[in-house]
Parts: sequence; C-alpha cells; structure tokens
Amino acid sequence: MKVTLAEAVDWYVQLKDSQADASTEQAWQVWLHADPRHAEAWQRLQQLQQRLAVASPQLAAATLQGARQGRRQALKVLGLLLGAGVVGWQGYRASPLSADYVTRVGERRRVMLADGSRLELNTDTRVDIHFDSAQRLIRLQQGEILVQTGKDTRPLRVQSADGRISALGTRFAVRQLDGSTRVTVEEHAVAIQPRLAEANEVRVAAGQTIEFSAQRAGVVQAATDNASAWTQGMLVAVDWRLDRLLGELSRYRHGHLGCAPEVAAMHLSGAFQLDDDEAILASLQDALPVTVRRLTRYWVRIEKREA
Repeated sequence: MKVTLAEAVDWYVQLKDSQADASTEQAWQVWLHADPRHAEAWQRLQQLQQRLAVASPQLAAATLQGARQGRRQALKVLGLLLGAGVVGWQGYRASPLSADYVTRVGERRRVMLADGSRLELNTDTRVDIHFDSAQRLIRLQQGEILVQTGKDTRPLRVQSADGRISALGTRFAVRQLDGSTRVTVEEHAVAIQPRLAEANEVRVAAGQTIEFSAQRAGVVQAATDNASAWTQGMLVAVDWRLDRLLGELSRYRHGHLGCAPEVAAMHLSGAFQLDDDEAILASLQDALPVTVRRLTRYWVRIEKREA
C-alpha cells in the first residue's frame, strides 16, 4: 500500500500543478480506475487532507504547499501524518461531529471521489463516504451537496436522515432540511425511497424536484433553473419574498439575520454573490424601502425605512 500511496501523492502533485490540463486529469482517471487499490489510496489521501482542514488548517496548508513544492516534500509530510494517524483517526471517528468531508458556514468545496464522481458541498455541510464492492454510498449528515456520478458498475446512493436517493446515471442535488429532504435532478433521473416507507419508491427526472420525509414522498414538481447556482458562488432570487431571501442568505453567515414583520412580504429579484454578503445587504437598501440595522456584526435586522 505504501507504493500505491506514493503514486497517489504523485498524482496529487500533478493535479495541483498550475500547468495541469485536461490531459493530466484524463491520465489520472486511467490510473485511478486501473486498480481498486489506486481508488482506495486516493480516497485515503483526500480524506486525510479534509480531516486536516477541519482539525488543523495550518497543517493542511503545509501539506498542500508540500505537494506544490514536489513529490519528495509531499511524501515526507504524508508519511509523517500517516505514521501518527492511527490514534488521531480513532479519536476523529469517535467524535459525534465527525465526517469524511466538511464545510464550515460560508464555505463551499469540490471533491473528486475515488470512483471519479464529483461531489460539491455547500455551506455548513457534513458528508461520509462508504464505498465497498457492492455499492457507493454517500451519507449526508447535514447541509447540501451536488453529485455528478462517475462511471462505475456499482450503484451510487445518497442516504439522508429521511431516506435513500439512488442515482440512475445522473447529476443531482440533495439538501437536508429540518424534518425532510429536498432532491433536485439536473440530468437523467433518481429514485427516492422514504426511510419508513421504502416500498413507495418515486422516480424523479431531469428538471424536477421533490421533498420527502421519512414517512412519505411529496409531490414531484418542476425545478427552478437556478437551484444549483450556489456551485457558482451565486444566490439567484426570482420574485422572492424578502424573508425567504434572508433565510437563504443566513445559511452563509454566522449570527442572526432577520427582518421586521412589516417588510417580510416585500418581493425582489436579483443575482447575488454569496462571498460578499455585505454587498447583498447594501443592495437591499437600494432595491427596497428598507434599512439595515446592526447591533453587532452578528446581529442584523432589516427594517422599514422611515420617510
């Protein structure tokens, strides 16, 4: 396994290189699928980097910098971490907040899984990955993900708190809500099964969305064109109520963000950059007769502007 890990680091170095192009990624894909041990090594490498990002951002940055400097330095850092990783791994898995991939509030992340699938994590998301010979399972603990399935004969499934989503060769998003799960399909189709009513399987096709609980599936509806705009760092509102917009925006920032009852039903449309929430708040004052009231940086309330 040591030799295979070294090969994985080689590819990690090449893919992080500023000169990497499509041919580099294609060659990596060939290596990845040539041997199950390659996929296992790559998964271990990615999970290690993710856990470091959560536990020690400075060490994660050092590992990435080592990869950019070259294979020898990356191997040195990786070997050190793997050699000391048994105790750390056991402690990590014992934590109730543990997960293979994590994003903090306001953070988004893109991950290439061992089977070639692409996984995008939205803000405040936790995901576990369980791949074996029978299936590829993505367990969504919280938050929201977008999945672009890789070519693999094993079935790919996403497990939420409310049930299971089986991919049928597809691109789809899954969001864990309070008491329900929302699935939006962009390509091909998925099959959803509520956790307590698995016999009630529902097929959801491209351009459709569904919300389901553990007990039952909701009604399949047409999806909006902008459901996955967050993957591009955007929040797109089309004739939204103000309280809905603020509810979505609050997912990407710490603290309280709300509005007074008299302005909650005001409607607006727009495309907003998620990485600049202060600019969004400023634009609300330009578009609506409202003002932004701040008690602290972490307590913000939108109120009606006085004449």
